[in-house]
Amino acid sequence: MEADITSQAVGLASNTDFSIIGLFLRADIIVKSVIIILIASSVYSWAIIFDKIIMFRKINKNAEEFEEKFWKSKSAETFYNSLPATIDDPMAKLFKSSMQTVMKSRSRSNLNERLTGTLEVNIEKQMSVVDKNYTFLASVGSTAPFIGLFGTVWGIMNSFQSIAISRNTSLAIVAPGIAEALFATALGLLAAIPAVVAYNKFNNDSKKYSQKLENFSKRFISII
Repeated sequence: MEADITSQAVGLASNTDFSIIGLFLRADIIVKSVIIILIASSVYSWAIIFDKIIMFRKINKNAEEFEEKFWKSKSAETFYNSLPATIDDPMAKLFKSSMQTVMKSRSRSNLNERLTGTLEVNIEKQMSVVDKNYTFLASVGSTAPFIGLFGTVWGIMNSFQSIAISRNTSLAIVAPGIAEALFATALGLLAAIPAVVAYNKFNNDSKKYSQKLENFSKRFISII
């Protein structure tokens, strides 16, 4: 008798769809909401990651080219006049706004102090653009595992409720709910791990680029 019940339970469990779509469709509204939130967070995180990779490659390359052209130019004013009207490179924007301060200044007595203040403000302004969306990556990295854990706890609670209602502890009753619960945890980790790794890398890249802007600012002040 026990062998028949066990074989029936194994047969039902084997017939249950454990694919990702099957797990999602079989989950209740709470677990489905958790899964949707985690998938959306993961997709947006990856979009930010690819965008930041492209951005850092671009601004680092542009910075090298800009500094090379700047130090080869005859004067800062000549180089300023050769710049296009619209530029999107942070270092070029930093130089352009600083040169505008220099050219508008009639008094040279306190130029160094005002130029230093202008450069500090402009560096902070440019870095705020570079650091955009870092908060989202940090939030996903810190909260996604807990959101997945919530879905796991909820799914396990549903499994125990199914056992209590059916009064059957067979694999066919328990397995689907446990699988849904573990799927939520897996998605939480899948969203969190890349976000944490990317945040740490991009935060380090931002510090290096900020230092590059500061070094350029110091050399620029010295020649002015």
